[in-house]
Amino acid sequence: MRHPSPALSRARWLLMGLFALAGITFSSWLARIPTVRDLLDLSTSELGVLLLIGSVGALLTVTFSGMVVQRFGSRVAVVASTVVLAVALVLMGAGPSVGSVALLGLGIFLNGVAVALGNVPLNVESARVERAMGRTVIPQFHAAFSIGAVAGSALGATASHLGISVAVQFTAVAVLAVVWRLASLRGLVLPDAPGDRPRTPSRLVTGAVTMGRRRRIATALDSWREPRTLLIGVVVMAAALSEGSANDWLSLAVVDGFDQTEAVGGAMLGVFVGAMTLVRLLGTRLIDRFGRVAVLRVSGSVSIVGLLLFGFAPSFLLAGVGIVLWGFGAALAVPVGIAAASDDPMRAAGRVAVVSAFASVASIAAPPLLGIAAASTGARHALVLIAVAMVASVLLAGRVAPEPASNDDVPARHDDDEPLAHLADADPDPYGAIVARHADHVTARTRSSRRRRLLRVP
Repeated sequence: MRHPSPALSRARWLLMGLFALAGITFSSWLARIPTVRDLLDLSTSELGVLLLIGSVGALLTVTFSGMVVQRFGSRVAVVASTVVLAVALVLMGAGPSVGSVALLGLGIFLNGVAVALGNVPLNVESARVERAMGRTVIPQFHAAFSIGAVAGSALGATASHLGISVAVQFTAVAVLAVVWRLASLRGLVLPDAPGDRPRTPSRLVTGAVTMGRRRRIATALDSWREPRTLLIGVVVMAAALSEGSANDWLSLAVVDGFDQTEAVGGAMLGVFVGAMTLVRLLGTRLIDRFGRVAVLRVSGSVSIVGLLLFGFAPSFLLAGVGIVLWGFGAALAVPVGIAAASDDPMRAAGRVAVVSAFASVASIAAPPLLGIAAASTGARHALVLIAVAMVASVLLAGRVAPEPASNDDVPARHDDDEPLAHLADADPDPYGAIVARHADHVTARTRSSRRRRLLRVP
């Protein structure tokens, strides 16, 4: 078994922490949605429209988030998303406190921007860590997110029980996010990992360097033209829809559908993410033993059963069982999709960015649409509609099978159409290897010429 280097171990644990922090910030706000609704006297449909504003921010951001990571690197993208997230949380707390729907809407919009921009570098770097370690570890990062989400749900439920205002809670979370993320920047991005293209700066062929820089934006979009990558994105979108809808609507559905308190609703959201956490911690063994396709098909089927049970159970106890099954089924689909997108290390970064974009859109954009259905059927029954997306995920499960290796899958390094493999650093140079090989060839010829001169008989 490969022993991780200190740099690899540090990057892995820093990423674990950032995934956990993402769960804390996300769930701590979602657990307080009922309070936000009541403070502004919003109807279910009006709340759905406000959440839809976040989808607009996400949709605008995912179109260029991969290019941001490509051009400026993962660290810059993390810093930018941190600043936006802090502003968003403060506004989302201030809006309900002062009775301003406009401030809340602006905060939700910026939150969508921050989540979409932050997800890409974290998923890109987690895929690089998995390749460097040589074994399945991506589900562990998503388990860290789930653990953070449990903590965030508990934080929201506790703040609600103690009567702490959303403004105080969200501001405190914003401060925590800024300090934690900035402290994690050093060591977050790995040096070249196995399978990543060398980044030796070119000093001999300046034209090639210029060409590489000019192609950064174009190559960031290359993976959007790959059918397999797009279908994996659909699978991940269905899974993210399932998880995101639970995050947005589960606590409210429990409050309205079973006449429970907000604290109970937040606790049931914690049950959901706790179920996901358990399966994600076991996910590496499940995937290694049964394979991605089987795991994804079973996951989708369990989600469907859980959704139907939650939506139509005659008692709160049975609905709670449905929540647990729903969480079990939602646990591994996104990690499996990220792993499938990373099969080819030479194209992994671009594909992970595409899949992450699908997940970002689904987790923020689709759930607000349920608000329209919830206005007439109730949030609890509206959530049953997610089962349709899970059917699509089961049908497309075969697309996550490991990609067969082929010489044709790895284009020559001088190929002008080659996608850049490394999105995570600020100044990747895909042409450095060409220069290095050329320099080695010149050196070999020079040494051979010198030997011939020395051996020449006068």
